[in-house]
Amino acid sequence: MQVAFRECDFFNLWIWLEFETIPSSMEQQYIDEIFDSWFFLGKLGGFNAENIQVQEAGLELSYMNYSENAASDSLLSVMHNMGEVEYEGVWARCWFDLGTSDAIALDILINALKQFSLEYVAIRQVFIGGENADWPIPYSSRPEFVGEET
Repeated sequence: MQVAFRECDFFNLWIWLEFETIPSSMEQQYIDEIFDSWFFLGKLGGFNAENIQVQEAGLELSYMNYSENAASDSLLSVMHNMGEVEYEGVWARCWFDLGTSDAIALDILINALKQFSLEYVAIRQVFIGGENADWPIPYSSRPEFVGEET
């Protein structure tokens, strides 16, 4: 699975997946679940790189002191909004407003998609940001529910 980054705006970000074959409805449900779960963790502030105390502690975690003060002192890091996952042929796309979540969120999504591609549905490419010329994004570049130009 190849990963490529195009123009990235965390408040207006499209994520594109190209599959090896057209995904079945069950495979589409899996993709929907990946994006929904990832967004829900982001909505709850799970992708806050200022507070990764366990990661920074290393391998020895037995009896680790977790600092509530350090956790409370970090800035809010939450995703704001997500559109519906859309499918067209071998392509899927979804719009996100990643809000103040940190870039570690994208690493986590890419890691999950890589494993998913190996075990369930082959993904040829993932594009973070930008637009596909053959599948234009809506005029406002955001899903209808966010506020389309009239």
